[in-house]
Amino acid sequence: MADLSIKTEYTMLSGHKIPALGFGIDSARAYRNEGPCAEAIKKSGIPRSEIFFTSKVPPRSMGYEQTKSSINSSFSQTGLEYIDLYLIHAPYGGKSARNGTWRALLEAQQAGRIRSIGVSNYGVHHLKELESYIKELESQNGKGKGGEISVGQWELHPWLARPDIVEWCQKRGVVLQAYCPIVRGQRFDEPVLKPLVEKYGKTPSQILLRWSLQKGFVPLPKSVTLSRIEENADLYDFQLTDEEMKSLETGEYAPCAWDPTTSDD
Repeated sequence: MADLSIKTEYTMLSGHKIPALGFGIDSARAYRNEGPCAEAIKKSGIPRSEIFFTSKVPPRSMGYEQTKSSINSSFSQTGLEYIDLYLIHAPYGGKSARNGTWRALLEAQQAGRIRSIGVSNYGVHHLKELESYIKELESQNGKGKGGEISVGQWELHPWLARPDIVEWCQKRGVVLQAYCPIVRGQRFDEPVLKPLVEKYGKTPSQILLRWSLQKGFVPLPKSVTLSRIEENADLYDFQLTDEEMKSLETGEYAPCAWDPTTSDD
């Protein structure tokens, strides 16, 4: 494994780069936080090129026309010139709606408004369906004209490691983002964490985030507390051994959030 640092980035299939630790801005239409996030970007004084901004198509806006409207609303609410990453928030609405949403995202990407596109909460069956649709678009419009799944975002942690989804994505070069990487603090007292906390002098949160980084994921720790934000970035002065990584393979399937991956509509 290559050395990790706070500056580590991965190159997505789109050709653009993404930070390995998710301290960019992860917003969504459904969170109703796009405007405030954009305002924070403007007030920060940090160059726009140094901030990675993500938004998502909400489940209620699935379908070609609805997604076009959703994208337009994102730009009108943020005033941004471009959005780094736009994801499909969940695989709801049926195959036709999913394909229409992808086509709308692809058109916005081709127009330069969105730099990279991807999915969130897709099961392997949804991923295979989208891969087939991308190939269909390429057969109609030419090679490379169907888009690429640059990023997939899922709840990922030792109690929900999703090996089937992870394998599918890693074989294809899809960057895996991990939301709820510290399991909302619900597992901090787990016996499997205690020896690692003691050995490294780190918090359970830091152990879980380091696990995520060493798995090759892009963890998205969420906090509004400055001290916790700083703690969540202090991950680069230790490394879990292969044995310790294996000790965190619990084999459990225990979401702490929603789980649209199982949807069959």
